[in-house]
Amino acid sequence: SYYKLDCCSLVLSPYSDAYVKEIVSSFSSNQVKDVYVDTVGPADKYQAKLSALFPTLNITVASKADDKYPICGASSICAKVCRDRCMNEWQFPEKGFDISESGCGYPSDPKTKKWLIDNVDEVFGFPQFVRFSWSTAEKIVDKHCARVLWDDEEEEEENIPKLNSFFKRVKKETEIPRHRFYHEQGLTSLTGI
Repeated sequence: SYYKLDCCSLVLSPYSDAYVKEIVSSFSSNQVKDVYVDTVGPADKYQAKLSALFPTLNITVASKADDKYPICGASSICAKVCRDRCMNEWQFPEKGFDISESGCGYPSDPKTKKWLIDNVDEVFGFPQFVRFSWSTAEKIVDKHCARVLWDDEEEEEENIPKLNSFFKRVKKETEIPRHRFYHEQGLTSLTGI
């Protein structure tokens, strides 16, 4: 949660992409002929990207690859075992949190939901361990945390984006309505010039 306020909040895809490239490049082409990857973004584009980087390999990128290809399923199990071990050994920088009753870590798990509700702070939200961008976490914050009333909310206008919208990826085609202040002051975005 704390890192959500950082100027450069963490987006997982670039890290996943970097690790896939690092892992694939660590093998020589005589050791590996076929590579199966669970998608990071659109499968066809990612497959083309990886195929261009590693032309001697047969690369298959698919959504839900862990369900379709046994080798990906086995890798997924290994990753989950490693994740569980990390979670069990996790040392919170914040005091007073116990991970032992947190469930599997997926937002659909009732134990995980209970842990989130039991460990949300009404002012600060969650410890940094929690992925704040989960809709489950957002709903719990909306329901259990103190509402912050900003000065400009008194003049609430339609089509003004919520604060959370600035932390989510927005498609380039989608234009976010700007606050009337910018229009009244005649201010224009540099990308619009």
